[in-house]
Amino acid sequence: MPAAQTPSTHRRLLKSETPPPPSVNHLAKAREVFDIELAALKAVRGQLDEVFNAVVEAVVATLQRRGKIIIVGIGKSGNVGRKIAATLTSTGSTSVVLDSVDALHGDLGVVSDGDLILALSYSGESEELLNLLPALKRFSVQFVAFTGNAKSTLARHSDWVLNLKVPQEACPFNLAPTSSTTAMLVMGDALAMAVLQARGFKQSDFAKYHPSGSIGRALLLKVGDIMRTGPRNAVAREDVTVKEALLVMTSARSGCLSVVNQSGKLTGIFTDGDFRRHLVVNEQLLAEPLRSVMTPRPLSVRDDALAVEALKVFNEHNIDDLIVVNARREPVGLVDLQDLPKLKIV
Repeated sequence: MPAAQTPSTHRRLLKSETPPPPSVNHLAKAREVFDIELAALKAVRGQLDEVFNAVVEAVVATLQRRGKIIIVGIGKSGNVGRKIAATLTSTGSTSVVLDSVDALHGDLGVVSDGDLILALSYSGESEELLNLLPALKRFSVQFVAFTGNAKSTLARHSDWVLNLKVPQEACPFNLAPTSSTTAMLVMGDALAMAVLQARGFKQSDFAKYHPSGSIGRALLLKVGDIMRTGPRNAVAREDVTVKEALLVMTSARSGCLSVVNQSGKLTGIFTDGDFRRHLVVNEQLLAEPLRSVMTPRPLSVRDDALAVEALKVFNEHNIDDLIVVNARREPVGLVDLQDLPKLKIV
């Protein structure tokens, strides 16, 4: 049986234990990684040249003749390739990912003459990808290499090379793909956005590919679908008194009121904030006509505009309510900022 430990023995044992490692400044490390990868992006940006224009034109031409963009890559490059393919597809550029190994066991069936291949390999010497090249060359396709080695085997067998060479990886051993995969991802985004612009892709086109979720709701819904109408849309003529206007607002449970002229055209807005500000300096406020206290020429949006346009107005201006008008500039509804989270379009 071991001898019982005395308090002094216990203290000696504690002192002999391995001391804890010095504290690590994780925040400093995070900032260092950001700095390294930002520097890498700047370096790759500086390497962009007319080859990029040629690649964009090749992608657009491929899509115009009903071809597709096929992305191949191994390991981390393959993971980046999946994201690039998703971005291209979601912006109307038909794109698929071809697994470099499965391709040699039947998946080459997705390739057709006239397609364009985006081959991703930072070293440009990935064995699995190079093994696939002869099989792909049997088709009438063009190749774009995403690589950091412009003299690699992949580069030599490609029609165009987008240079992704980075000064260093963020990995302390300069081994784990970090800066290079970030640069590859950003190059893919740059290509997708340039193609989007070249093809005249519009918000309405974007909505077709995103019918679900907040993007779809914001892009497919019209302002007329989300506005308050009828009894909930407070409207009063500019010659009524403030007291009468407050009764209309209270009945509509609204924090504002659209002010119209005798023809029913929008001329101003009156809010509960306006009421409080004027009440401080005017004890006779309740008897005043609306035209003397309203805010003229208020912001408004058409009822047939997309809901995303209303969101833009709220984001650019510090307002709580947005008046909706028809083609005759008559107030037909109201969009309340508090309603938007319920509609799940923010």
